Amino acid sequence: MHIDRDVKKYLLEDSASIAEALSFLNSNGLQIAFVVSEKGVLIGSFADGDFRRWIILQASIDLNCSIAQCMNTAVTYVLEEQGNAEIAGRLTERLKYLPVLNELSQVVAVASRKKQSLSFGRLSVSKESPCFVIAEIGNNHNGDIELAKKLVDLAIDAGADCVKFQMRDMDSLYANGGSTADESQDLGSQYILDLLSRYQLNDVEFSQLFDYCQQKNITFMCTPFDEISADKLTKLGVKGFKVASADLTNHPLLKHLARKRLPLIVSTGMSSDHEIKMAVDLLKSEGAQFVLLHCNSTYPAPFKDIQLSYLTQLAKINEGLVGYSGHERGYSIAIAAVALGAKVIEKHFTIDRDMLGNDHKVSLLPNEFAQMVQGIRQVEESMLASGTRNVSQGEMMNRENLAKSVVAKATIELGQEITEQMLAIKSPGKGLAPYFLPDLIGKKATRKIKKDESFYQSDLSQTQSFKPRSFAFKQPFGIPVRYHDAELSTWSNFDIVEYHLSFSDLRLKPKKYVPTNSHLHLVVHAPELFEDDHTLDLASDCEEYRSLSIQHLNKVLNVARNLKTHYPKTQKIPVVVNVGGFSEHQFLSQQEVDAKYLLVEESIGKLNLSDIDLLIQSMPPFPWHFGGQRFHNLFVVPDEIANFCEKNNVNVCLDVSHSVLACNKYDFNISEFFEKLGRFTKHIHIADASGVDDEGLKIGDGEIDFKSIFQLMKENCKDASWIPEIWQGHKNQGEGFWQALVELETISKSS
Repeated sequence: MHIDRDVKKYLLEDSASIAEALSFLNSNGLQIAFVVSEKGVLIGSFADGDFRRWIILQASIDLNCSIAQCMNTAVTYVLEEQGNAEIAGRLTERLKYLPVLNELSQVVAVASRKKQSLSFGRLSVSKESPCFVIAEIGNNHNGDIELAKKLVDLAIDAGADCVKFQMRDMDSLYANGGSTADESQDLGSQYILDLLSRYQLNDVEFSQLFDYCQQKNITFMCTPFDEISADKLTKLGVKGFKVASADLTNHPLLKHLARKRLPLIVSTGMSSDHEIKMAVDLLKSEGAQFVLLHCNSTYPAPFKDIQLSYLTQLAKINEGLVGYSGHERGYSIAIAAVALGAKVIEKHFTIDRDMLGNDHKVSLLPNEFAQMVQGIRQVEESMLASGTRNVSQGEMMNRENLAKSVVAKATIELGQEITEQMLAIKSPGKGLAPYFLPDLIGKKATRKIKKDESFYQSDLSQTQSFKPRSFAFKQPFGIPVRYHDAELSTWSNFDIVEYHLSFSDLRLKPKKYVPTNSHLHLVVHAPELFEDDHTLDLASDCEEYRSLSIQHLNKVLNVARNLKTHYPKTQKIPVVVNVGGFSEHQFLSQQEVDAKYLLVEESIGKLNLSDIDLLIQSMPPFPWHFGGQRFHNLFVVPDEIANFCEKNNVNVCLDVSHSVLACNKYDFNISEFFEKLGRFTKHIHIADASGVDDEGLKIGDGEIDFKSIFQLMKENCKDASWIPEIWQGHKNQGEGFWQALVELETISKSS
């Protein structure tokens, strides 16, 4: 249940016309409005259903008449003094909103079943939102407004969503008026009073700091330690309050803050279960919106005392959102809290842990805070999942390479009944998994299956997986092949054939494998992986590594020229290359990216490009490299690709799947790729894609609108050739490619 004290968006005055009421419903997006008198007394309610019932009864319709003519006067409501449990019990699937009335029958709140969401200016906190990360600067500015601003800038750079400070009215807060000369105070109190008296910002400086945060587009928050400070902050325009652990038992201050009708973030350090429950009951009775933060208020907190698992109990007490405010050394506990459901993380933030002041020594430095934020975002990303276990694309690749599948022990002829003695289990796992073996027994072979050849789903269904035929496409098209299945290129009316080479293929003689296909145009796809686990990288910072990449690629270009002798219609051989530019742990800075592009330029200058049309492949942000994922930095952004091609007189293989993943990551539009790269695009790879790293999917298994893709091809690169590059589409005699061509033909005819 959620009790909203900001009732303006729910209330419609009885002087409104029906037309105005309809407009109000449209603007508030809640599908209901409560009609009140000028003094806020509940009179009725108005929803779409009320309007429909009214309009049916009208002989003529006048939308300018009073809302009183069609509103519902039998409104269900609750009284303010009723408990939360009773109010929650009145809400149903049909009764989603309940007006809460005071003793004067005025609407003072609206209860609803909607999920709790707290808005702190530009950001909201809910169970579905990313974690709200607060850099607790507190008094770590040591009374220096310029240092405070610098800390704000550093917090923004470190990835904080919010910067938080502290405000105290010393005269009203302390029994001795905050005097540092009071000899009756304990040593601890004297120490704190001395620091506070020296390191407080004044009201003018707080106003400047608030404005500075507004300009920098980061949420400003402050902990008021007294009612006077809370009132000052309200006048500043803060979007919420932080309540210190020390004030969880200060019920008058809690009430004062709750009645500001701003969301609260409430720390629970130094308090018992009973005290936390009392504070929760009080805040709920006031209709406050709040998050509870688990906290241990020692500085620094020993790890053994943190009791992080209490977060789950705190969520039960609150029946709402929870978070974590940490004073321990480091940031690993804060990251762990996110895995336990924390939606707010607060950590102290400083520029120097050796500065004078109690909080500095438990604060994170800017680089540490940035590492914490990165860890939090990684944990959040790792927790994005449905209730089922999904096999990632990287896992599927490793499963193909490492697992096993059912194969034929000896050649099985077409129509022959399959027996257990004909079957074996061997690696790799490119066919049916071993648990399918019993299902094959007794089936009749729908094709000739050679010794050690894998079985596929089509063998279980007893249907031929495809029938070779011609296709009708407006642009030159073809199929990708390896040497061992090059004959697939003879099975349809293809215009081109693209040879995907492996590093071992470079040692073979093409003549042994290439069919007589003199009418086809040739495209060659260079390997990414070479012997000794060398991944091609023309942008490597290591001169020796880059030189070896150039050497390997020149071997590929020689093989391409050899292949060309079998395809005389080909003039310059298009060679598709992923030139490198990946990183292991994070994306590179723009300065580093620019330097990498210069290295690629230098490397290309050392290639023998005689008879070669070098096609640099557009890349996804997160490429899969033989069992794992990396970060790609080059040839991902359309403007960068276009600038490089223009400067270096090279062309592009536009991989639609890769570039759609880049669109999803960086909020591009795929039309940008075609419009900016169209004149450089000589060849296209077509496959479906989803999210930011699911590439090479079957047509229809992803999110790409291929009708628009064919239209963009027609408008921007009508002479470019293309192939379906479905991941593992070559299996079972190119089954995935044939299925893709059938789907794409249907789509292309409608474009």
